Amino acid sequence: MPLSQENEDLKKPFLHTGSWYRMNNDSKKSTLYTSTKAMRDASISVFFCVLVLALGPIQFGFTIGYTSPTQSAIINDLGLSVPEFSLFGSLSNVGGMVGAIISGQIAEYIGRKGSLVIASVPNIIGWLLISFANDIIFLYMGRLLEGFGVGIMSYTVPVYIADIAPQKLRGRFVSVNQLSLTIGIMLAYLLGIFVEWRILAVLGVLPCAILMPALFFLPESPRWLAKMGMKEEFQIALQVLRGFDADISSEVQEITIGIGLLGLQQLSGMNAILFYTNTIFQNAATLGVGGVQVLATFVTFWLADKAGRRLLLLVSSGAMTFSLVLVAVSFYVTDYVPEDSFLHVILSILAVIGVLVMVIGFSLGLGPIPWIIMSEILPVNIQSLAGSVATLANWLSSWLVTLTANMLLNWSSGGTFTIYTVICALAVWFIAIWVPETKGKTFEDIQVFFK
Repeated sequence: MPLSQENEDLKKPFLHTGSWYRMNNDSKKSTLYTSTKAMRDASISVFFCVLVLALGPIQFGFTIGYTSPTQSAIINDLGLSVPEFSLFGSLSNVGGMVGAIISGQIAEYIGRKGSLVIASVPNIIGWLLISFANDIIFLYMGRLLEGFGVGIMSYTVPVYIADIAPQKLRGRFVSVNQLSLTIGIMLAYLLGIFVEWRILAVLGVLPCAILMPALFFLPESPRWLAKMGMKEEFQIALQVLRGFDADISSEVQEITIGIGLLGLQQLSGMNAILFYTNTIFQNAATLGVGGVQVLATFVTFWLADKAGRRLLLLVSSGAMTFSLVLVAVSFYVTDYVPEDSFLHVILSILAVIGVLVMVIGFSLGLGPIPWIIMSEILPVNIQSLAGSVATLANWLSSWLVTLTANMLLNWSSGGTFTIYTVICALAVWFIAIWVPETKGKTFEDIQVFFK
């Protein structure tokens, strides 16, 4: 069936007879109207899809943020030691690594929607196990399961969003992944102030419980449908996403470094801040960190398709390096200053400012942009395998940071942040040498660049 006829058939369930605006090919005004309307329809359709998919990274963020407000209560209630709790916190990363290994293959064989349904089940079970845990075994099992689920989501959601988003809005929409993650962290911090740790775990079930039925109202990824040879389904999905006025013929023809960035993203030490903020600061500062991260990531949502990915990464890693130097020096000097002195207060404030600047820097680039670039640079023929490896690198790095953070902070706060400073400086070098600009380029243009 010709594509034009398919478009007419697709319109029928949505439009009343005679209400369709017919474009006059000789009229520039009609062409402009139709083009604008198509872009608006496409943005609305994709926005609805992204709004649903945002529940996945919200779940991810809730998992990250859960350990910060609950550390003292869980240790006291279950009689854990600090190393045992650190292991509990890090086990989500172990589960995440397993999920990352198979995430690409699952997304390859059963599609993006099916992957997210599968990922939701262990998440729900994991949170329930934590909520009803009376010993350390159930606590660990629950953490592993929820980590496994978000490990699959951490690859699938940004790739899914990149697949369905229009080229000019791709960076903005993929940035929603990181924005939603920070909202999840913020929710865990905020709700953790008011409810005890078992109830907080029950609340962790909600994002996936809503996501699973909502997925049935979303179209499958057009790129995945095309790759699987489902031409008719592919064109229908793409037409629905782009709007019925849109000419998708050129995009139909077009659709046929992430490891380093995602590793450095975690080794920068950001998860040490997010998992154990209460260990470093008090509740007010913890909530402040969460709030600042949400606001800064929201700014990135607007900048990703304007300033460029590479520039944001350089600014981000540079700001993080500077702020970590400030934090490290503050902690070093604090050790030699009396606690009741005015200088000690000033140094403590400087440390908090440094951490907040680090969070802003991370949220402006090193947090969201690696996921955008990963979804853009991987060739279709190896996307599932390479995406899994890149996501695995991210989870492995996150596990190393979260496992060692408490122990390193007990050893030396200044020394801990010095290590993270060196890694962020390496990130600046890595981005300057290796990372290309992908803003405004089609997937095919990016592949030609690498060839």
